[in-house]
Amino acid sequence: MPEIHARRRAALAALLHENGVDALLVTDLLNIRYLTGFTGSNAALLLHAGGDAKTLFCTDGRYTTQSEAEVPDLERLLDRASARALAAHAAEQGYGRAGFESQHVSVEEHENLKVRFDRVELVRTPGLVEQLRVVKDEVEIAALRAACAAADRALAALIEAGGVRPGRTELEVARDLETRMLEHGSAGISFASIVAAGPNSAIPHHRPTGAELSRGDFVKFDFGATVDGYHSDMTRMVVLGEPADWQREIYDLVHRAQAAGAEAVRPGAVVSEVDAAARSVIADAGYGEQFAHGLGHGVGLEVHEAPSLAAAGVGTLSAGMAVTVEPGVYLAGRGGVRIEDTLVVRDSGPELLTLSTKDLVAV
Repeated sequence: MPEIHARRRAALAALLHENGVDALLVTDLLNIRYLTGFTGSNAALLLHAGGDAKTLFCTDGRYTTQSEAEVPDLERLLDRASARALAAHAAEQGYGRAGFESQHVSVEEHENLKVRFDRVELVRTPGLVEQLRVVKDEVEIAALRAACAAADRALAALIEAGGVRPGRTELEVARDLETRMLEHGSAGISFASIVAAGPNSAIPHHRPTGAELSRGDFVKFDFGATVDGYHSDMTRMVVLGEPADWQREIYDLVHRAQAAGAEAVRPGAVVSEVDAAARSVIADAGYGEQFAHGLGHGVGLEVHEAPSLAAAGVGTLSAGMAVTVEPGVYLAGRGGVRIEDTLVVRDSGPELLTLSTKDLVAV
């Protein structure tokens, strides 16, 4: 999709003009993938404000063939020390000011780059590519949609096959789920899957253990798939056997809070107010202290990226952003509930990408 990447680079070039720099040295591999399509493990990009004719991509000899296929529309340089080679190129071309991704560069590498840039003024320009990445184009949304579908299908297959049952361990269920995601179209897992049973479900980021699932347990699944580098993120709850009254009460409360949060996901919404829309439902029911994390986050090439839907979050939502909405209530020593969806902000209302039922599933 060279035309998609060219369009993204053109948008970044406009930001360079606004920031008064001749070029930007891009060293973060996810940002390089976003701007070029390159998926290798070593590369740098010197993106010129004047456009692609002056932009230079660099990788090393291991990726000669791969880069020809993935980055067919940019001039290429082969050098193992890709960032330093591009810095030397900028010095040779007599650039006046060059930006760099200061949030991704160590102090030591910054010193090395200053030497290579020579008389070029090196300017800290953090977050320029991420500023573009926060709003997804339709190609990105299609990948997110496919990743969510792979996760949906995997969970359905796991439950249908009887994979969530007393006697299995959290680790066994997690590995089973991850295998099924691969079988249903995922290139890999978004993050280490959370399977938390019984009292462990009250631990927000519990890591699966050898604990066995038992009748009467809540089982929390927080997991995701990847397609074309884009991540899904979803949390669903299962109960083994007939739910107890307290389980229904907590589940229904979180379900209502999640619906309120999702409804608030609209262009122009203040992110802290989206958090408040869900949080107030839980707080009004007397469980505010048991919901101790933010409501959600952006998702894309990283499973956690901007924006942050939290009480301390800053900014507003825009059409095309992809975010999660994931309120929870956690009762220590007893059990907890979290329900999470991945959604796209749309002018007509949020587009739901994670389609697994949010009814409490009893198996």
